[in-house]
Amino acid sequence: MMFFRWLTSATLRHALTLRKHVWRLLSAQRDVLTPQAVTALERGLQEFDDVVASSRDAKTLTAAMQQLDEVANKWIKPYPNASWRENIEVILVAVGVAMAIRTFFVQPFKIPTGSMQPTLFGVTCDNLIQDTSFKIPTGLDRVKEWFAGVSYIHVVAKTDGQLSPTTPLTYFRNGQVQLIEPPVKFLIFNICQSFTLGGVRQTIWFPADLGEAPLEWGNRAGLDPEHVYHKGEDVIKLRLATGDHLFVDRLTYNFRRPQRGEIIVFATAGTKIEKQDEFYIKRLTVLPNERVQIGNDRHMIINGQRLDKTTPHFENVYGFDPSQPPRENHFSGHVNGVVDAQYPYLYPNLAPLFPDPETVFTNTGDNYMVFGDNTCNSSDSRVWGTLPASNVIGKSFFVYWPFTSRFGWWNR
Repeated sequence: MMFFRWLTSATLRHALTLRKHVWRLLSAQRDVLTPQAVTALERGLQEFDDVVASSRDAKTLTAAMQQLDEVANKWIKPYPNASWRENIEVILVAVGVAMAIRTFFVQPFKIPTGSMQPTLFGVTCDNLIQDTSFKIPTGLDRVKEWFAGVSYIHVVAKTDGQLSPTTPLTYFRNGQVQLIEPPVKFLIFNICQSFTLGGVRQTIWFPADLGEAPLEWGNRAGLDPEHVYHKGEDVIKLRLATGDHLFVDRLTYNFRRPQRGEIIVFATAGTKIEKQDEFYIKRLTVLPNERVQIGNDRHMIINGQRLDKTTPHFENVYGFDPSQPPRENHFSGHVNGVVDAQYPYLYPNLAPLFPDPETVFTNTGDNYMVFGDNTCNSSDSRVWGTLPASNVIGKSFFVYWPFTSRFGWWNR
């Protein structure tokens, strides 16, 4: 009967919600309230229960709610800064939910390098300082490029002069004093970077994250300490293409093992990779206790079986034209040491664990071997061998930025 009344009476629902709230406050504050306050609140709750049980009149229930509210306001101790407490509780709950989702379900990940191109793109940076004819897009064209992940850094000299080293002069990178100060960060975001030209300090606001190398490394910005810049002259002129941002599925591998050909994200700790505190993304190719070779035809042979474009998830990797040489940022199969030596433009010693087609590598234990789709520019299991299965974080399944042909669900 009470359940039927609750379904049909909004006033009763409000009354029971109020009763529950007062009871929770009494339970939370019972040890700090005076005996007089506890008795008064318990009496008020009992009288409220009697009215709820005996009356179906909305006005009577409303009056009982007002009376209980007055009793609660009189005896319950107010929380200091109640609005702040409530907002902080909401934020903490939201953070807790976000962390739980990130830990157990999906995790955002950014492609930092080009080792998976052209499947997934990393950060690229083009220096346009010598291209005086190039005009940085404006208006709608600039907006379109931004949605495609392309942005620009353009800095013009405010006065005549040369660049001064950063202060303090103890800021070194690769043994050289830098011309751009280290970025000012907030959490994981770059806020600004500054440099001094002709005695005038200039600031780059919200410099792009260039992945593994910041703006000042490897002369990316094209700064020349010997050059005398003139007012109005381009100092920095860069076109930046952001790496693909994707969600990593952390749930699926709790119910099954990773399968050959899936693109996985893994931790580098415990591997022979130099950077032990990173997360990498590669295509899983060799499963535990399998024997693998890489032929001169750029095809992998696993347990005597040659992989080709009919192998699930390898349609693009092995869909290359065999009459064409291996090329960076193109699907070119997998390059071994013999093929690497045939083309001077490839990186030397690209595949030390697979120097020739006769070399067989046995993947012992509960380990995996992974390879980048950009075989001409990928440090992968050809270099550092295996990774423990326990290092696998999850698999890529959705590219959410930028809005290119790669945007959307993934099963490649």
